[in-house]
Amino acid sequence: MTEDPRSPLELLEALAVQEIEITPGLRHVEVYTMRGLLTLLWHGPKEAADLVVTCGGGMGSLLGPADGLYHQLGGALAERGIGTMRVGYRKPNDLDRCVHDLAAAADLASRSGARKFVTVGHSFGGAVAVQAGIVLAAHCRGVVTLATQSAGCEYASALEAPLLLLHGTRDEILPPETSAMVQMLAGHGEVVMLPDAGHLLSETAAEVRDRLLDWIPQRFSL
Repeated sequence: MTEDPRSPLELLEALAVQEIEITPGLRHVEVYTMRGLLTLLWHGPKEAADLVVTCGGGMGSLLGPADGLYHQLGGALAERGIGTMRVGYRKPNDLDRCVHDLAAAADLASRSGARKFVTVGHSFGGAVAVQAGIVLAAHCRGVVTLATQSAGCEYASALEAPLLLLHGTRDEILPPETSAMVQMLAGHGEVVMLPDAGHLLSETAAEVRDRLLDWIPQRFSL
């Protein structure tokens, strides 16, 4: 049996795509498929060579944790010429389908000029970000997990990109040891424990934002 030569975006078998500009530098894209609606909020220059792809937890999220972190990152990174694509899953909590969604988002951006990617995921989305980073291979310049789960990260050793794992010490859903487990599975990565922060990291929202605004551009500059 030969491998399907179609790209991740083509494999979605989209019925239709709609795109509108919400504000200058922010576009809303909807991809209609037989297996659900893929929703994208796309910040920054459409032709940006560097792109951050974000994803939420098992319920999905376009805002992300830490008081709307993904929206804040999108605006701040756009000012530096870096694009951000916030992914709303077709079917939240379906790991394979959610990884496909991130790969398809990267594929769509690559058709406008994106060449380097950083994936960011919260909770369940941490496993999505790790697996998508593996799929993107040499095009992935970094992976960030936020209060990640360890399930779905069993093959993290295949991840070649730098890995940053942030976790609150008072996470009421996933204990901080899960980030340490993912680091162990990957065989590399930096774990940052955030004192007194819960699962949504709201208590340390500014620190999380500032750390990522420092870490992400560094990955693209290498």
